[in-house]
Amino acid sequence: MVEDERGVARALRRGLLAEGFAVDVALDGRRGLELAASGEFDAVLVDIMLPGLNGYDVVARLRERQVWTPVLILSAKDGEYDIADGLDLGADDYLTKPFSFVELVARVRALVRRGPAPRPAVLTVGELSLDPATRVVTQRGYEVVTTAREFALLEYFMRRPGQVLSKGELRDHVWDAAGDGLNVVEVYVGYLRRKFGQAAIETVRGAGYRLVAVGTTAGPGPVAP
Repeated sequence: MVEDERGVARALRRGLLAEGFAVDVALDGRRGLELAASGEFDAVLVDIMLPGLNGYDVVARLRERQVWTPVLILSAKDGEYDIADGLDLGADDYLTKPFSFVELVARVRALVRRGPAPRPAVLTVGELSLDPATRVVTQRGYEVVTTAREFALLEYFMRRPGQVLSKGELRDHVWDAAGDGLNVVEVYVGYLRRKFGQAAIETVRGAGYRLVAVGTTAGPGPVAP
């Protein structure tokens, strides 16, 4: 458990011990990452607002190191974007403070039963590879830097190679359907073409776009966003 408020940490540890769990506590993010990265735990509980390294960074670095121990975020930050950020970075569950201790125990037991999630498979299309876990895109072995939105759009294409995808479908799955027009899809397809070559995404007139070839025209080496 990574929690910097000593009183909260003591109370939760005492309760979890009474429920039959063995609990180690770290009071800052760096120590929490060091302990969790050992891979010796069945679950990790982590607060967001931590000294040294915040909880989001702890989760992200664990996943970058391919540590797949289930993670439950405990945080007073209860906005929908806060929750989405935590889950997108690789957390398995999110519980907002204040919470019921009974619910906490139930969620921890569920994570322990579930065990580590399998490592997300690396997607490969032609000379392009995308790792959903580390969020790294490579082309002919060279990393290509993408923004979060470019990555999401490219991942959607790469999970459906050769399929014709309409602008509406792409918009609905990658953007907020109610808040963004179809032209945003055209803009970001243009960004991807500049990074990976014009041949990467084909326009199917009147229907949408199709990922057909990657890596044939873009030069090697890192590309700035």
